[in-house]
Amino acid sequence: MAELIDTVAWVRLEGGRILCARPRGKDVFYIPGGKREGAETDLQTLVREVAEELTVAIRPDTVTHVGTYHAEAHAQAPGTTVRMACYAAEYTGTLAASSEIEEVDWFSYADRDRVPPVDQVLFDDLHRDGLLP
Repeated sequence: MAELIDTVAWVRLEGGRILCARPRGKDVFYIPGGKREGAETDLQTLVREVAEELTVAIRPDTVTHVGTYHAEAHAQAPGTTVRMACYAAEYTGTLAASSEIEEVDWFSYADRDRVPPVDQVLFDDLHRDGLLP
């Protein structure tokens, strides 16, 4: 039976680059965010995950839906799919790797091969729209 991994991600673009994070022990970068806990809403998941991973506070009044993407999950059993609901938002605080995050970096479209399949679909959309050169 196929499994669905339900995630929420923060799309932060600055200067034609997108913020990505690499968890400890992983060889790929991900769009910051993570899995929903219990009955959390997308907004609750987004706020919690970004605070945990990057030490900043999402400003809920600025959150906008970018898109929802589906793709085969990276490093999971065959047939496992990721659903990634993506949101842009302003934040307060200073970005820093925290919790399970070992490294943060800003990627251009040329870095597409350094992120998992679902993130690549987002990269393609952003590139097509001229937001990620």
